[in-house]
Amino acid sequence: MSRPRPDPVQVVKQRRDTALRALASGVPYVRFLDINFDRRGDELTAVMSYDDKLIGNPHLPALHGGVTAALLEVTSIITLGWTVIWEDLESGALSLDALEAGRLPRLPKTIDFTVDYLRSGLPRDAYARARVTRQGRRYASVHAEAWQDNRARPIAQAVAHFLMPRGQT
Repeated sequence: MSRPRPDPVQVVKQRRDTALRALASGVPYVRFLDINFDRRGDELTAVMSYDDKLIGNPHLPALHGGVTAALLEVTSIITLGWTVIWEDLESGALSLDALEAGRLPRLPKTIDFTVDYLRSGLPRDAYARARVTRQGRRYASVHAEAWQDNRARPIAQAVAHFLMPRGQT
């Protein structure tokens, strides 16, 4: 009995990148804030490119607090959504054609979201990562951090709770 030959590495990487782009493009605010996701295996880093429209206090200047919170929330939702579709994508249960056609799985809904602002965001690119701390059939908890030049000096962190879409684990 012979095993099926695995897909070439480039095909797997392309499938994963296409799925992530489709997932992120399903959130209009991601496009407005110009947030892109850098994927290394199953770990995602959100990159929000600097733009003058993101400044909240022009006298400092500092990133708007709502923009910082949005970066953290979007990163949390996309990371949680990515963990949900990752296994389905790898097993073949989720079709890449369906994702490219816009038939995306439903994203988790925010129950509550708490942000701790640790320092002012400067007028430059910002980065964020989220870690799923608990994920069940109905509920998930996520911790996220945003930073700019030094990951050890975050500008904000958040804890979020989400209602998971029915029919998804």
